[in-house]
Amino acid sequence: MYDIKPFDTLSVGDEVSICKTITEADGALYIAATGDFGPVHIDDGYARGTRFGQRLAPGILVAGICTSVLTAELAGTLGVSIEDRFWFTGPVFYGDTLRFRVWIAALDAGTRTAVWQASAENEAGKEVLKAEATLKFPRVKPAAVAAS
Repeated sequence: MYDIKPFDTLSVGDEVSICKTITEADGALYIAATGDFGPVHIDDGYARGTRFGQRLAPGILVAGICTSVLTAELAGTLGVSIEDRFWFTGPVFYGDTLRFRVWIAALDAGTRTAVWQASAENEAGKEVLKAEATLKFPRVKPAAVAAS
């Protein structure tokens, strides 16, 4: 179902790491769902003429993997994203295997917010993505958490 982790179970420094190969299917599903038909993502001829020389996987697709790692593995599904920032520091090509690291960078009990950060590196160890975002957690009644 979904992973419920109340705010008070998180700790600064909690970290998760996964590897994922970015496939053509990942790109096709993302593009179909969003309508992001940028030619650098779908047109081989166009992409060959760019500084990258080949098609790129959509950056927000790659960034979205960070958020899925966050909710599935680290912070659970209770927090709601209130701010997201992504820096696309290198190209991601279809077929690249990326190592994603996601960690809790700061917690504020007064506002019930968690700042998380992430990075992704390709097989060569080159950083291709940095991220920082803030999650806001609800005040969950203990019974609601215990029932899950």
